[in-house]
Amino acid sequence: GEPLNGQLTGLGGELAGPVRTASSYRLFALLTEPPRPGLVRVGSGGASIEGERWRLPVEGFGAFVAAVPSPLTIGTLDLDDGTTCLGFLCESVAVDGCPDITSYGGWRSYIAPRVPDR
Repeated sequence: GEPLNGQLTGLGGELAGPVRTASSYRLFALLTEPPRPGLVRVGSGGASIEGERWRLPVEGFGAFVAAVPSPLTIGTLDLDDGTTCLGFLCESVAVDGCPDITSYGGWRSYIAPRVPDR
């Protein structure tokens, strides 16, 4: 249901399930339109962030990567189970002044409607 979902499915992508990064990332709410998450690898002070694993045919991968908007990029992510996969990362300079939303544990948790404090 997120903005890139249609691009992935249009290129033959299939959702394979949830994943979590290793505890070496920080997540930011980028000041873009539409709003997007920015995942940055850090040397210390990181956390495990929830995401999704997608299967994408090789022939669709190049077209997908070519459409990734700056400051996002595709790079190797370390996962909490010790494996790696290709995924979205963000240029670290792009998060200056952006809210650090790492404590939410993932983008969906950040954007989910919340009940106001009482």
